[in-house]
Amino acid sequence: MKLTQEIRECTHCEAHLPMGCNPVFEIHKNSKIVIIGQAPGIVVHRTNIGWDDKSGDNLRRWLGVTREQFYTPELFAFLPMGFCYPGRGKSGDLPPRPECAPKWHNLALASMPDIELILLVGKYAQDYYLKDNPHRTLTETVRHYADFLPRHFPLPHPSPRNNIWMKKNDWFAKSILPELATYIHKAIHVK
Repeated sequence: MKLTQEIRECTHCEAHLPMGCNPVFEIHKNSKIVIIGQAPGIVVHRTNIGWDDKSGDNLRRWLGVTREQFYTPELFAFLPMGFCYPGRGKSGDLPPRPECAPKWHNLALASMPDIELILLVGKYAQDYYLKDNPHRTLTETVRHYADFLPRHFPLPHPSPRNNIWMKKNDWFAKSILPELATYIHKAIHVK
């Protein structure tokens, strides 16, 4: 796919990336679900495999899919808000570079006409895609996920750093995750 090659060769924000450009994403013309996350972490930057870290392990559990299903491009596409590792800040990774989504997302989404669901993982993706969101916080957005269906399904970030959020919001695991798995299995045609 020509677009894939163009994104892989992108150096648009190279001057701001301490470890250089290494766009980590996956798009396929037949993808059914698009996962829009933040930006690759250092582990993903090194392996060049999207969600190949503890956050990815948690996300696969949430979705109720195997690693093999998750890494089948005809099923799942990965489109981060920032395609390259942004570097480290005082309290964790820096935010995704702001150039990527406006430059590449519309083109990438248009190249995948069979999308059935877009998962908005974390606040950066939700703020970008749910501009008219009536809910003030990520917690309220996730709690009211049904307001954004059938196109979008907002989720918190599955990072182990969010374990405190998970404990404070046990309704997420009890009520939302079973619903999420139902939508995922329907989209990828798992019975």
